Amino acid sequence: MEPLPFEMPADTVERMASELKCHPTDERVALCLDEEDKLRHFREYFYIPKMQDLPPIDLSLVNKDENDIYFLGNSLGLQPKMVKTYLEEELQKWAKMGGYGHETGKCPWITGDEGIIGLMTDIVGANEKEIVLMNGLTVNVHLLLLSFFKPTPKRYKILLEAHAFPSDHYAIESQLQFHRLSFEKSMQMIKPREGEETLRTEDILEVIEKEGDSIAVVLLSDLHFYTGQFFNIPAITKVGQAKGCFVGFDLAYAVGNVELHLHDWGVDFACCSCKYLNSGGGGIAGAFVHEKHAHTIKPALVGWFGHELSTRFKMDNKLQLIPGAHGFRISNPPILLICPLQASLEIFNKATMKALRRKSILLTGYLEYTIKHCCGKDKAETKKPVVNIITPSNIEDRGCQLTLSFPFPITYALQELEKKGVVCDKREPNGIQVAPVPLYNSFHDVYKFISLLNVVLDAAEEKNSSV
Repeated sequence: MEPLPFEMPADTVERMASELKCHPTDERVALCLDEEDKLRHFREYFYIPKMQDLPPIDLSLVNKDENDIYFLGNSLGLQPKMVKTYLEEELQKWAKMGGYGHETGKCPWITGDEGIIGLMTDIVGANEKEIVLMNGLTVNVHLLLLSFFKPTPKRYKILLEAHAFPSDHYAIESQLQFHRLSFEKSMQMIKPREGEETLRTEDILEVIEKEGDSIAVVLLSDLHFYTGQFFNIPAITKVGQAKGCFVGFDLAYAVGNVELHLHDWGVDFACCSCKYLNSGGGGIAGAFVHEKHAHTIKPALVGWFGHELSTRFKMDNKLQLIPGAHGFRISNPPILLICPLQASLEIFNKATMKALRRKSILLTGYLEYTIKHCCGKDKAETKKPVVNIITPSNIEDRGCQLTLSFPFPITYALQELEKKGVVCDKREPNGIQVAPVPLYNSFHDVYKFISLLNVVLDAAEEKNSSV
């Protein structure tokens, strides 16, 4: 779908409804949006789970042979169909030639990670020397903090969100413990204003301005796991660095979701994981170190694969550290984890992040519009329970995910949706997350979700009135 210049998603939906002479929430709008979607064919590159294979499904309520409504890409992306082929190729190579696989074939195991780094450059907005694929997300957070967090009597704090993802929170706590610093004094946590769910950029910047002289590292999520808020990375980076802080981001919920320009924004370091990159549960993670630090910031922990390849196999134990991000590698790349990521990155490369983001804005905008008109405060009838959207409405302040809250227990809402074939995520204390991913979700997926959500709300209303 090519929206008109500067056309907001709501305007696109209403314009199309006007052309079709129907209500904007009519099914015909979803079908027409899908028909005009130039990226719709990428859905065929993925396995979409069938209703009959979902553990929570109630087969009496669905057609078992239909695809589910998969809105869980913010937690785990779907499997690209080429994953199996690439895995089988490497398993066959291992079976047939054993150790020769390290240096032969399309993907020699020694350089398996380096062979696909070029496919990451557009996704994170960085050059190849700034990107490394290794370990898991939290391991990379630790490795980078060991190099960037060097507390002094004057600079001894790390700034993070008060409701950061647990792995980030625990990693920072343990880093402070490692340096024998007090959590209370050294964890500078920022929280939303009273009565608000999301952080205001001006409040983040104000804390940095006020406390920056004592902050060594600013480490925030780029896109908040609970609210879906996309933080203003350029502004935070600029202000943080002006105060003498290193500025890093956990990109777990941003990579493959929103456009990033880490190099141009001057971000010092960042980490990412497998979610929107569709590389499987526990898939290989990534890290970014800006090239300006290539010769000044070195890894605190080194290993063999941080040594220059040209002399690595001399085995003389005289370290020739690769400058920059690649020097942070400790071990050889796990080729069976590289394969799923390669399959996914090749799809991203064909689609491009710019085109995916354009579709995502419209797809999530359509979801937001239909929620507000069918289930939210904007709907005409007011007796039915109202769904509230926690995620910012400004399209520049979010990715594809919307976090919804309900006036009744979310466990009930999730269970009822899952019975009907909707796969989404529950986040305490009161959020259900739905993430229509532009690579494999359709506008008709959104339409079907809204129809089922209405059924759940009707049932909740009936249940409450009978009590």
